[in-house]
Parts: sequence; structure tokens; C-alpha cells
Amino acid sequence: MAPTARLAPSPTGLLHIGHARSFLLAWMSSRSAGGDVLLRLEDLDTSRSRDEYVEACIEDLEWLGLDWDGDPHLQSTRAGELMAVAERLVATGEAYPCICTRKEVREALSAPHLRDRAPRYPGTCRGRFSSIEAAQREGGRQPTLRFRCPAGEVDVEDALLGGATFNPSEEFGDFPIASPDGQVSYHLAVVLDDDHQGVTEVLRGDDLHSSCAPQAALQAALSIQRPEWIHVPLVLDEGGERLAKRADSLSIRSLRDAGVAPKRLVSWLLDQSGIPNSGPSSPGDALGAYQLSLLNREPVRLPADIPRILIEAPTA
Repeated sequence: MAPTARLAPSPTGLLHIGHARSFLLAWMSSRSAGGDVLLRLEDLDTSRSRDEYVEACIEDLEWLGLDWDGDPHLQSTRAGELMAVAERLVATGEAYPCICTRKEVREALSAPHLRDRAPRYPGTCRGRFSSIEAAQREGGRQPTLRFRCPAGEVDVEDALLGGATFNPSEEFGDFPIASPDGQVSYHLAVVLDDDHQGVTEVLRGDDLHSSCAPQAALQAALSIQRPEWIHVPLVLDEGGERLAKRADSLSIRSLRDAGVAPKRLVSWLLDQSGIPNSGPSSPGDALGAYQLSLLNREPVRLPADIPRILIEAPTA
């Protein structure tokens, strides 16, 4: 069966070169197998998501030469349905309300990365309250909802990295699935939306490899089938650090404004990823050359003068 993949940017800033590479490879992986590609804007973080970034994400992906099936989907349009599932998990005993401090909750609600993972929750409120309402009465406000993470190891298979074993209970503890203000967590939202949209293949950066552990635990609790996971090495800056959206000089938009041709950027990204191509290429031009086995296993290190390199390179 042909896969269904998704491009899932968060409209909290401009997309950078690292996003371009991950989305390019996700698109090629599915399209090369005759599959569908969906576009989902993960805009649940209302404090940081902006309409102008939604528009910028769509424009920049189109500029790269990527397309998708159907209309773009705003994750926030299903916020109520996602929250209902979180509450149902509490009702079935697979999650519980928590009135502990909010700092660690905020840290865990956004997409996690290796260097800024929130500390493991010690389980203070596990078994403490009989209902969300009881926790609300004692805490004087809406509680956080936490998943009651089962003890034991979880085996995860990755099409590029191979097998790995995680212990989500030990590594993450009872992680948040919803905040007091009703924002559903990254992990729960991704699991539910992938299932809702029929996503069968998820290609993303390997800084999210450990996310498979809590997501697999949620999928088991909800009887949801896992997608095929493919985690690719990151694009790093010249100092070897993970790119951030605040690095405007490396954003797709800044490269566009500087005069970089989209085919040249695509060709450079493919070269760095191990995919052969014959000079400046659109994603469609190089589709026949894509093979998962060709992908590099090492991170891409950006030269300090990457904008100049891309601008001065031939475009035809």
C-alpha cells in the first residue's frame, strides 16, 4: 500500500534550511512510492503561533516546489476533539489530573528536543484525585492532565536508524497531555492527528527520535497503529548546534529574498543528503533518484557562507 506522509510545520516562526531538508525528504519518500502528502500546520501553541507564519510556511514550501493533497489542515480546528480524548483518558484511569507547578508542564508541551527535554515528573499527583473536578477544587484552578505512563520497555523500529528500546516511564515519567488552559500536548496531538488523517509514514529530524517512546505509549493506550518512523540527521550550523527559528539569516524566506534559486537550494540539500541529482533540480526532477538506503547517517554541517554559496552557484 502506498504511504501517506505529512509535512507538519509549527507556525511559530520562519522555516529554516533544516526544515526545508526534512520536508523535502518527507515529500520525496512518499511521492517516490506513489503516496500522498498532507500539510498540517501545528498551531496549538496559541501564545506563539501567528497567522503570518501560517502564510509564510505555505508560501515557502510552495517556493521549494513541494505540493500536497487536499487543503492545508490547521491543527487548532480539532482542539476540542483532542481535549475530549485527553479527558476520556482521565475517565478510564489512563491519565490523571495534576496540580503541581506549571513550569515543567510548559517545558513539556512543545515539541521536545534532545537538549531541552523537561525533567522527569516524579508522580506526585498520581492517584491523588478521584476526578478532574476534585483536583480543580483543591488546586483552585484547572489542573494539568498527565498520562499514567506504564512501566516497562518499548521497542521502536526506525526505517533508517534501525531498532531502539526506550523506557518511557523511566525517561519521561507521567508526561503532560493537556495544560490547565486546555492546550493539548505535542505528543497527544501528533498521535491523534496522524491517526485521524491516515498518516502511515513520518519522516522527521532525529532530535525527535526519543519522542517515539511517549508516542508509542499513547498509541498503545488508544489502540492506534504506529506509523513507519524515519528519523534523519539534523542540519547544524557552522558551530555544530541545532538550527533555531530565530536564526533569520538561515530562514527560507531570507534566502529567497537574497536571490537564492529554489532549484539550487533543493539540489544542495539533496547533495548533502546523499541523493544524486544532475545540477539544479526541482523535487520532482530528482524524484526517481530517491532511495532511503542512500540517505546519509551523519548530520549536515552548514558552512558559514552558505547564503553566498547558494547565491553564486549556477542556476541552470
